[in-house]
Amino acid sequence: MRVLAAMSGGVDSAVAAARARDAGHDVTGVHLALARNPQTYRTGARGCCTLEDSRDARRAADVIGIPFYVWDMAEQFHEDVVDDFVAEYAAGRTPNPCLRCNEKIKFAAVLDRAVALGFDAVVTGHHARLGPDGHLRRSVDLAKDQSYVLAVLTRTQLDRAIFPLGDSTKTQVREEAAARGLAVADKPDSHDICFIADGDTRGFLADRLGETPGDIVDGRTGAVLGQHAGAYAYTVGQRKGLDLRVPAPDGRPRYVLSITPKTNTVTVGPREDLAVDTVTADRPIWHAEQTTVECDVQLRAHGEVVQAVVTVDGDGLTARLRTPARGVAAGQAIVAYRRDADGDIVLGSATISAGLSAPAGSGQATTSGAVAGG
Repeated sequence: MRVLAAMSGGVDSAVAAARARDAGHDVTGVHLALARNPQTYRTGARGCCTLEDSRDARRAADVIGIPFYVWDMAEQFHEDVVDDFVAEYAAGRTPNPCLRCNEKIKFAAVLDRAVALGFDAVVTGHHARLGPDGHLRRSVDLAKDQSYVLAVLTRTQLDRAIFPLGDSTKTQVREEAAARGLAVADKPDSHDICFIADGDTRGFLADRLGETPGDIVDGRTGAVLGQHAGAYAYTVGQRKGLDLRVPAPDGRPRYVLSITPKTNTVTVGPREDLAVDTVTADRPIWHAEQTTVECDVQLRAHGEVVQAVVTVDGDGLTARLRTPARGVAAGQAIVAYRRDADGDIVLGSATISAGLSAPAGSGQATTSGAVAGG
């Protein structure tokens, strides 16, 4: 097959490209230039989109012995990932930009261009497995597993994807890179958000959305407990940085329960009020034949996994959790998994719209950890 290897400049994508070549594919390497101004993006241990990363990717391609190109996708990245990131926070949701990058850039824009140029598939260094049965599965290295951020891919996109690293641990990948003479063998992993150079998400959003002062209120009494400079700076489950002027009567910490852009209000309360037992979500990508399944669900990129009964109905998904979960934030993805003899299979994903809790004996659900009035 003629394949395009997306090379970020890190060790994973370099080894993935090398393995694809060893498997007999006709491989071409491409680095995605995603920054309008590369100097404003994270570098070194934090980067994946800078000039430094582009040079690392080119050197790796030279060692592997494959052609290499740089594709400028800065404008599309800014529109589909950066602008989306800001808009989601403004709407009171908590986005995952890496997930959006996979969905809109690597497996939409890049794949579309690759197919138009005659390539059969795109190779990436994601730690996930895609076997002959076509199922996307978790990596054998659960600590590095990236199936969560790939669960937004459609069947058509998965059919044109190759993930060569899913059967290896990160340690094995680094050892292989060193044995191949790749200079990126010891390069640290990228972390955090590549387009926020100093890691200050609140400052990044304030520069673009401005200060919009509002109230922080008690979720049980409605009392005003403090002020905020912008509701976009908060996410459900957050404990630090609340700057509350009225301490809790019992002295316990408070957490963000919900964000309401319409009233510019951040609602807080005790930890137990974060618990939800039902999650609703929009725009499901579903691969299972059944529309109601008992399975495991993951609610954040590095979040806990809980058992649930998931029902998909048209453009919506509902997960009834066997065990209540905390910190369920609108805008994040819910990913459903089913376990078989070969590991966890991705059944599908959707974008969380709300978390709901039903008080004992009430027979009614109340919103907790959801965006209201957005």
